[in-house]
Amino acid sequence: MRWMREVAAATVVVLASSGAAAAVALPKLNVDTSNITVSGLSAGAFMANQLGYAYSGTFKGVGMFAGGPYMCAGHSNYTACMYNATISSSMLSTMQSDINNWSGSLIDAKANVAGQKIFMFVGTSDYTVGPNPMNGAQTQYQNNGVTASNLQYLQRANTAHTFPTDFDGTGDNACGSTASPYVSNCGYDGAKAVLSMFYGTLAARNDAPAAANYIEFDQTAFTTNPGLSATGWVYVPANCAAGAQCRLHVALHGCQQNYATIGDKFIKNTGYTRWADTNGIIVLFPQAKVDNTSHSTAASGSLSNPNGCFDWIGWYGSNFAQKAGTQLAAIKAMVDQVSSGTGSGGGGGGGTTLPAPTGVATSNATSSSMTIAWGAVSGAAGYNVFRGGTQVNGSLVSGTSYTDTGLAAATTYSWTVAAVDGSGVQGAMSSPATGTTTGGAAPCFTASNYAHTVAGRAHQSGGYTYANGSNQNMGLWNVFVTTTLKQTGSNYYVIGTCP
Repeated sequence: MRWMREVAAATVVVLASSGAAAAVALPKLNVDTSNITVSGLSAGAFMANQLGYAYSGTFKGVGMFAGGPYMCAGHSNYTACMYNATISSSMLSTMQSDINNWSGSLIDAKANVAGQKIFMFVGTSDYTVGPNPMNGAQTQYQNNGVTASNLQYLQRANTAHTFPTDFDGTGDNACGSTASPYVSNCGYDGAKAVLSMFYGTLAARNDAPAAANYIEFDQTAFTTNPGLSATGWVYVPANCAAGAQCRLHVALHGCQQNYATIGDKFIKNTGYTRWADTNGIIVLFPQAKVDNTSHSTAASGSLSNPNGCFDWIGWYGSNFAQKAGTQLAAIKAMVDQVSSGTGSGGGGGGGTTLPAPTGVATSNATSSSMTIAWGAVSGAAGYNVFRGGTQVNGSLVSGTSYTDTGLAAATTYSWTVAAVDGSGVQGAMSSPATGTTTGGAAPCFTASNYAHTVAGRAHQSGGYTYANGSNQNMGLWNVFVTTTLKQTGSNYYVIGTCP
């Protein structure tokens, strides 16, 4: 990402946002406030680091994909904090003085940082940020008490400045190329790695999260900052929307990665929501925006923000890395609202004392159905059953088994179950159980996006193509982009691969 340079003029089809007037209020949900975490790429990584230091009492884990140390650009020109520049011990000492002097007042107590879990990733072919600034961030964390067991740092070969995944997202760039949308199949699941660092072993991911779980919300309720968009996004798994207590993770995009620039590629192609869907994790995606007005910064002169970066340079005040910083305070306010639903608090678990059902298993597979059974939970008025994170039962299940129908042949699915008490509050989610339907493999179709729409497998909106049923974004609507669609139900298609 050429962060401080104007983007060369190019013809880009932009997904039109519905705007703040059409966006809904950010929902208030039941959140385990003892384990809120944050991660980001590039400018988002710098911002994640700032949130972790400024609000160390809130954020228990920080993930950095190609970022640098706290307050680096507060004292040095931003170019000294990226482009693989070496962070000297003198620079780190100056930054540490800020942490020491602000601790307990302008930022939360620095002692909290020692208890955080830190995940760090950078490619050895990343020349936009690079390993040296990350090394500086690592040293800074170590200087503030983060132990080796709580710090995971990976430098990966043949990887440029990009968010790493292990699947092909429509429109993604090559792993060794620093290019839009800065999301790449590198054979490494970055989202799984960072979320596992924070939350332990994860249940199998859902590669087709329900479109209804993505919510565009009104960001103007939290800020009028010119560098933040009018709307943001939040992914709410079905069980979290139903009242179960869930974890909260904040995912911050890099420069040139906001929704107005690349559509939903950072939101959907990074893999965060695939893992969140089956593991009770709400993912908040705040959105920055392009700001072409020049602003005075602390150490980099007068600069505009033409690439829609989160503020790690000081465009919006000298307190940009403190709790009072306008963007930090706005994101913290979003976190506070999401975490203000009934039942929120520390300790994890469900929204009531009802435990997760045990012994969940599948049986009686046919080409279109599967029976799911589980052990009874004392005090339960009934149960909800979820397939791939989406509730499948209409009314409450009174017994301890349920037959799920309308499935695709020769397809593997994952189910979880949660008990519901007499007040209608859902308890903790069970471990997943998988099962494979019988019959022949689901039909697959490889064609241009235009051909898919003509054949009735997809539809187009705003110049982009969407798979029927799953509504997955397939990329530009034209005869040049080729996509493979797998039919998993009646007029229901997902982006996939075929034998």
